[in-house]
Amino acid sequence: MTGRRVLLIEDEPNIIEAIRFLLTRDGWTVEAHSTGSDAVAVVQRARPDLVILDMMLPGKSGMDILRELRDLEELANLPVLMLTARGQSRDRAMAERAGVSRFMTKPFSNVEVLTAVRDLVAQASRQ
Repeated sequence: MTGRRVLLIEDEPNIIEAIRFLLTRDGWTVEAHSTGSDAVAVVQRARPDLVILDMMLPGKSGMDILRELRDLEELANLPVLMLTARGQSRDRAMAERAGVSRFMTKPFSNVEVLTAVRDLVAQASRQ
């Protein structure tokens, strides 16, 4: 079955564990990566169906990673769910201009994450 692989780029172990537990229980395969500097190469190698990307990462910001993903033809339409602890509208607007699929502020509920992941992958498979 395709459409069930998530790459989580997040540096907080408790969030990695929570999201991994939640999505694995729902039938997803979750790979986690916690530095920004090589995140684009990891996405290219992993070929996930969806990326969950933290805004603030060591090495490179989630915003820069998002822009780089959108500049690569093969990853331009990859669904990206961005997580941030700072929910300012400025960050949201910047992420939307950079091509984010959905934006979520921490703390978030399990239901929010699950719904977003399911929706984004379903939308992508219809395109």
